[in-house]
Amino acid sequence: MKQIFGYLLILCAVPLLLWTGKNMWKEFAVAELHETKIESAIQLPEVQSQLPVTLIDGNGHVFSEEYVEWREPLSYENIPEMVKQIFLFSEDTEFYNHIGFDVSAIARAVVANSSEQSVQQGGSTITQQLVRMRYLSEEKTYERKLVELFYAYELEQMYDKKEILEMYLNEMFFGNQVYGIGSAATYYYGKPLAELSVAEAAFIAAIPNNPSLYDPLKNFDKTKERQERLIDTLAQHEVISTEDAESYKAESITLKVKQKIQQYPTYSTYVLHELHSLVAHHEGFEEALNKAKSLEDKNIIEQQLHATVNELLANGIIIHTALDPQKQKKDEANINNILSPYSIQGSAAVIDNTTREIVSIYGGKNYEKYNLHRAYQTPRQPGSSFKPLIVYAPAFENTSFTPGSTISGGRYCVGNFCPENYGGSVYGKVSVSTAFSLSINTSALRLFNAVGVEKAFNYTDRFNFQSIVDGDRTYAASLGGLTYGVTSLEMADAYTSFIDGSYLQARSIRKVTDLDGNTLFAWPQERDVIWSTKTVRYMRNILSNVVQKGTGQGLYSNTAYIGAKTGTTNAYKDFWLAGLTENYTAAVWIGYDEGESMENLEDNKIHFDIFNAITD
Repeated sequence: MKQIFGYLLILCAVPLLLWTGKNMWKEFAVAELHETKIESAIQLPEVQSQLPVTLIDGNGHVFSEEYVEWREPLSYENIPEMVKQIFLFSEDTEFYNHIGFDVSAIARAVVANSSEQSVQQGGSTITQQLVRMRYLSEEKTYERKLVELFYAYELEQMYDKKEILEMYLNEMFFGNQVYGIGSAATYYYGKPLAELSVAEAAFIAAIPNNPSLYDPLKNFDKTKERQERLIDTLAQHEVISTEDAESYKAESITLKVKQKIQQYPTYSTYVLHELHSLVAHHEGFEEALNKAKSLEDKNIIEQQLHATVNELLANGIIIHTALDPQKQKKDEANINNILSPYSIQGSAAVIDNTTREIVSIYGGKNYEKYNLHRAYQTPRQPGSSFKPLIVYAPAFENTSFTPGSTISGGRYCVGNFCPENYGGSVYGKVSVSTAFSLSINTSALRLFNAVGVEKAFNYTDRFNFQSIVDGDRTYAASLGGLTYGVTSLEMADAYTSFIDGSYLQARSIRKVTDLDGNTLFAWPQERDVIWSTKTVRYMRNILSNVVQKGTGQGLYSNTAYIGAKTGTTNAYKDFWLAGLTENYTAAVWIGYDEGESMENLEDNKIHFDIFNAITD
């Protein structure tokens, strides 16, 4: 009797709800909270769920997906009529006639549940179910039921029937973190909803009624039983014939469950990092960060940027990248194989000379997603590999020196800075080309002094070195002595300026689109001319000599050109190689994360093997 009395109260409250409206609910604290919620939640339904983020390689194929919930919303027009009818006839036959709730259905539920000891869910319309999915908990109380009716009525005032049915079909839970009928089709069958047979559509339509009980991966037979009941329902309402119903029920159901695509984590991790930079560039955060006067201001801006990116990701995007999947796979395998006998780590980046795009990247041995990515997250001292950028190219650009000019390799000091050459060697007069090939430190310092510290750094400032600070503007920089250092990606990026003198920061992202294919973001393609034609010619010449008769002997290429520069830091803590072939520009770093000496590995030329493998 208590249950019947409770439902009768609800029935009696319906007319009063319609007459008194929202003001009645202000008497109740919980309703007041819900009223605030409906103002925001119902008006902004798209914020309630997170859509997938898809990464596309340079060939147009998906190589990575980022999602917690699998969602692929469909428009009303793209949902087959048969699918709509399955849910309308099984869940809410009066959908197009009621005002959000169905008084007669509630009355039937009162009778059906009168012997139960708790409030049941019977009599709910599609609109009410949508309200529960979006705005309310599953708590079974009279108070929640009343609020549900009010919300359902409000929802019907804000949206037409097509919009409500579309939202409902896109937000139903289909088990296994799958939401929406379109998502269920691609998850359970591996094909779009439009390509499903009636039997296949009815099978997945069986799941939302009780996603645990009708989980087809665990309880296939129970799901099949409900599918057959749904098909019978269609026949009872003369949507299909009895003969067709028997044919559909006899049809074999074969599942092809979707596996989350997570290929090339080294590359995808970097892409998601670059996405922040792309958004910052287009949305004004980059400029704001550059103008920030305090660390506190910078932190606030970075938090705003992070929130903007998270909102973008939640709405679902497609990121088109420059990934060369075959090369990425080959390069990772080769580097892992080369490094496997040793306890050292490594990083590398390869850039296409024509497009200036990052086609492969290596973040560390046997890299797993979101691990420390050494190619862009761990700057290290570059040693002599920094000389082409900070000394030799600026010298050719600003002085009368040429590769054939003579320069001393003897002892040299600037103030208290008195570097030694490798092994303590002392040289006499040598050509600039020889000084470069043999990596003579004292010659490099002489050239750097001739250019001037500020003028030399004016060039490196135009590249993307993120960890070079004001304190690095000293004579030690001529030998790669920096406070924090550089990354292998930054080095490869800067070396692309020796292709033809122009510079366009290397990127992995070509464009970002929404799920409808509309372009949201893309990088500018204007190039900055850094070096003159003369300087490029000189630099390519001396870089090539390093390979032919200098510290780079042992490097090779199947293309018409190869030029490179080696780098070794104090106590053999870092080994570097940066250079270019006809097709690619690359940089390689190897070392211990803790900065231990690798003197015993010097003759192994491990970084040479890596460079040869990734530029082949």
